[in-house]
Amino acid sequence: MAQRRVVVTGLGCVSSVGNNVNDSWNAVKNGKSGIANITLFDASKHLVRIAGEVKDFDINNYDIDRKMARKISRVGKFLLGASIEAVNDSGYTAETIGKENTGIITGVGIGISEECDNAYSKYYDPNCGVNRIPPLTAPFILNNEPSAGVAMHFGIHGSAWTLSTACASGTDALGLALDMIRIGRMDVCLAGGVDANVTGFDIGCYQALSALTTKFNDNPKKASRPFDRDRSGFVMAEGAAVLILEEYEHAKKRGAHIYAELAGYGGSSDAYHITAPCPDGAGGVLAMKKAFADAGMTPEDIQYYNAHGTSTVANDVSETIMLKSVFGKHAYKLHISSTKSETGHLVGAAGAIEAIFCIKALEDNFVPPTINLDNPDVEHGCDLDYTPNKGVECELNAVASCSLGFGGHNGCVIFKKI
Repeated sequence: MAQRRVVVTGLGCVSSVGNNVNDSWNAVKNGKSGIANITLFDASKHLVRIAGEVKDFDINNYDIDRKMARKISRVGKFLLGASIEAVNDSGYTAETIGKENTGIITGVGIGISEECDNAYSKYYDPNCGVNRIPPLTAPFILNNEPSAGVAMHFGIHGSAWTLSTACASGTDALGLALDMIRIGRMDVCLAGGVDANVTGFDIGCYQALSALTTKFNDNPKKASRPFDRDRSGFVMAEGAAVLILEEYEHAKKRGAHIYAELAGYGGSSDAYHITAPCPDGAGGVLAMKKAFADAGMTPEDIQYYNAHGTSTVANDVSETIMLKSVFGKHAYKLHISSTKSETGHLVGAAGAIEAIFCIKALEDNFVPPTINLDNPDVEHGCDLDYTPNKGVECELNAVASCSLGFGGHNGCVIFKKI
């Protein structure tokens, strides 16, 4: 029996560069940064005072019951907004999307910290105390809350799962959804990721780890600069991204618009270090090789690679080594870019929104730029074509994206035209 194929029929997102797919893609395509000074909390005492915040987002602008909206966390609202856009884009409605053979798989990296931040601030406030903790804090601090909110809104009775593999969460959610549809456990899946991590606690934690850049507080839009010799850490960002994944024949039967095929996925673990990437990129190499085997494709079939490209000193070097190992001589012919240079790092949602950018790149035959790449770090081997500062038009038939998370979690997805 032939393996069931999986295609993408809907897209939705909320990000620092736009509250929908078209705005986000157009911003990335044109090299517009969403990084700015933090407004969500008083960052004046932090060494890091910039982030990729979602701007002007209001869940009440969507078709949603307002009473229900009040019972959803901020991170849950991001996911629900992206899900509503994706479902609408797919041609489904809450009545037609299916109840039993439709699933939800959401990657979450940090997720609950904003609600914990709010609750603890009340708990330790001498004028409030334990009796002033909001009653919905308990469900809000569960990482499954965003998926549950989406299930309730659409009345979906299939599996609604949450997984957490740090920065690889969104990509791994797509991989799990691919497997579930292939084996017949689902016909349709709302797969993606979400995080709302621009909080004093999160910024403080990653600042203490020296993972965030502290050098561009006065010039935020220049802060995220993957593969540049002056990079000094990533920029925290928030948002959500959802893809409607669907069995190919199921999509054809209803006359759906098909963006692309999710041809393959591969995952691996470095088993090396809790934060640092494996210097030789071995874990990422394994994930990519698995993805190519899963897709029945070779590295030479890929024209564009959306890099994890965090703008940290260690990641960008090890990822470049990984690409040279996987692609060989083809690495120097490959179009590469890191859209984190525009959006910042969405952590749990990063892989999902970067998958959307891959699909839009396929659709438009356009490679988005890596902005702020003024001086490639050739001294440390970053000498590939990272599409510096200006995007390029080129024929694209297949694209790949990798996410490389803390703890050594690696995920790779491959999309191709159909």
